[in-house]
Amino acid sequence: MKFCKTYQEFMQEQQKELPVVGFKKLKKILKKCRKTHQSQSQSQSLENSNSSRDNDNGEVVLQSSTSSSSTCPHQCPVCDGTFFSSLLNEMSAIVGCFNERAQKLLELHLASGFRKHLLWLKCKRPKSHSALIQEGKDLVTYAMINAIAVRKILKKYDKVHYSKQGQAFKSQAQSLHIEILQSPWLCELIAFHINLRETTGTSRTVPGLFEGFSLSLKDDKPSLSCSFFESIKLDVELTCSICLDTVFDSVSLTCGHIFCYMCACSSASVTIVDGLKAADPRAKCPLCREAGVYEGAVHLEELNILLSQSCREYWEERLQSERVERIKQAKEHWESQCRAFMGV
Repeated sequence: MKFCKTYQEFMQEQQKELPVVGFKKLKKILKKCRKTHQSQSQSQSLENSNSSRDNDNGEVVLQSSTSSSSTCPHQCPVCDGTFFSSLLNEMSAIVGCFNERAQKLLELHLASGFRKHLLWLKCKRPKSHSALIQEGKDLVTYAMINAIAVRKILKKYDKVHYSKQGQAFKSQAQSLHIEILQSPWLCELIAFHINLRETTGTSRTVPGLFEGFSLSLKDDKPSLSCSFFESIKLDVELTCSICLDTVFDSVSLTCGHIFCYMCACSSASVTIVDGLKAADPRAKCPLCREAGVYEGAVHLEELNILLSQSCREYWEERLQSERVERIKQAKEHWESQCRAFMGV
């Protein structure tokens, strides 16, 4: 079965109408582009063949013009005017929808007591644990299948144009934070499923758990992985590039890079009391050097639960050492606040 048909069938099966990649529309744009260029090339070839009667190199001119008639030029106004803008809007809508739904789902899962009952009533979902699991699985599938869809349509663009502009657009999408595999909520959903699977008896009693998720430890360095359709695999390294240790109390910056919370605060030159929202908008990610990535940082609660259960000794050691540092920073913060209040 062709991927386009598989994609359409999956989207039709979803209970809610979700943003999609407009495969047919984008293919029509590429087809129109090819036809337009072919007609232009044929008319040009005809002119060249007429003029070649008085030209000794006419045969070479004719061959060069016809050989390029099957592809579009690198800078194509027919495609570039509509293709990339349409795809950009679709990718933005898909990521926005995915992030919003994943955030609500995980908020509901992590809530407790009276607040959880309020959230159940507010979201109007079936009050079932298995329903949450199935929705999480559908969201991950939605993210992965759309990532494949974007990759395939960009490959089609590059094939038609004999260019690498499709790959360049992918890099642009990453810088705009609309690359769905870059979303921190995808990482959280993977951890969410592994946490449920590792719970005693859960895998036997709850149907629908996605078996493509795993947490692996190589040389004491953990990483999350998720495979889908045997054509795409997502690997998330869980080593903080600042302290070079397993991420502790992890946060994901808006650029997609994951750090320990205290390491991120140190990099942004803020205290843990003030938090990352107090970071200077010009502060840059230590890895990609992108500015303005701290204010929208996401605390990865599900990942923290997973690592605390998988690396218990390490987690306890870091907990003890960071407790001392947090108390120290909190004490310094309130002392400075008191001095400022008293005008000292």
